Amino acid sequence: MSSSEFGTDGVPLSWYNICADLGFALPSDLSSSQSTKTADRLRIPMSLLRQERSRARWIPIPEDVVDKYRQWRPTPLRRARALEDALETSCRLYYKYEGGNVSGSHKLNTAVAQAYFYRRAGRRRLTVGTGAGQWGTAIAAACAMFGLDCRVFMVRSSYEAKPHRKTMMELFGAEVVPSPSGSTEYGRRSLASGSDTGGSLGVALAEAVEDGMAPHSAFCAGSGETYALLHQSVIGLETHMQLEELEDRADVVVGSLGAGSNLGGIALPFLGSSLRGGPKLRVVSVEPAACPKLTRGRYAYDYTDASETSPLQKMYTLGHAFAPPTMHAAGLRYHGTSKLISALYARNYLEAVAYPQKAVFESAEIFARAEGIIPAPESAHAIHGARLIAAAADRNGDPRTIVICLSGHGLLDLGAYDAFHSGEMTDVDVSDEQIESSLAALPARRFRER
Repeated sequence: MSSSEFGTDGVPLSWYNICADLGFALPSDLSSSQSTKTADRLRIPMSLLRQERSRARWIPIPEDVVDKYRQWRPTPLRRARALEDALETSCRLYYKYEGGNVSGSHKLNTAVAQAYFYRRAGRRRLTVGTGAGQWGTAIAAACAMFGLDCRVFMVRSSYEAKPHRKTMMELFGAEVVPSPSGSTEYGRRSLASGSDTGGSLGVALAEAVEDGMAPHSAFCAGSGETYALLHQSVIGLETHMQLEELEDRADVVVGSLGAGSNLGGIALPFLGSSLRGGPKLRVVSVEPAACPKLTRGRYAYDYTDASETSPLQKMYTLGHAFAPPTMHAAGLRYHGTSKLISALYARNYLEAVAYPQKAVFESAEIFARAEGIIPAPESAHAIHGARLIAAAADRNGDPRTIVICLSGHGLLDLGAYDAFHSGEMTDVDVSDEQIESSLAALPARRFRER
């Protein structure tokens, strides 16, 4: 990692693009007649599309974005010594803490970048879909920074379970709409069907896509697009440099998986260093058993939203029609995985595991008592994965340095912790029949085989 890519204050001055170091190209997106029309009307700025297609290793971060990053970056890398003691492990555990900004999560890294580029392209309002609310909060804050209006379609079950997320978004001037809603044609159809009134991220995204076609508006995606993972590379770049300063190096990097920005942000700079001849390491993706894209999904072309209007991307997916059961890690309830993370998993560059939520919350409680930070349920998946990896390393007599991306705090998730302590929390899973039924609705076979 070149120190020239950092300012004197430790804030990265360039994003890292792993596509420059891969020996293959990502599968091209495909379009149906409807998705082509949608893509044209979404008006994604050419600056973002150029980032998506670039093979340059380093992409300079605009000065205005770096200035915003300096409000909370660099974020701390902490040695979790109290957690090591609690687990009685010989492994060294580090966590990169991304919860110390106004959004409470890593999502602000790409929200600020996208708001900047959309504003430069003349957009006046951004519209997004959000699950647990981290992305909605991040884009609301970023829109306020750059003078943009904002509308957020929030999965209804999360909207009702986390009312203070709505308050936070409205604090920054955003309009928050529970999804499915009566505000869009797709939302009205979804409500009329009665199939999933609690909503899903796929439905919220479909409503946001439709709403983003209004004049001077634009839809923006927070996690799955390659440029969003590019913006998140600041996490791994800082972590790599901070470990070098501590004269340590990562053996295992662990992140939770929704669509891929959390895992990609922490892991891709490490993986790129390894591809360029640096030390080998394991990258481990941890997903919920209730939404197991990598561990039980199919690598196929699919839509990124439930309305079948987005361009088709090749990804690990449970099918765009998949309705994940309600669980407390709402930010991980997305049917698919980014095409970049999917391509890396298909070629065995990373591993994937899935765990039920009660075990995840048990690890979250151990972490909170040891380290004094209540982790978001999404981040708790990475903590649980790291706990089990450390236990296996101890059994093998092979201590490892394990790095966790703690992508957000859980101060707005206390209802979930209450359910865990009261015994009301249950493990939710999906049957093979549910998954196969959803996969049967994938686009035409010719898309799956390309």
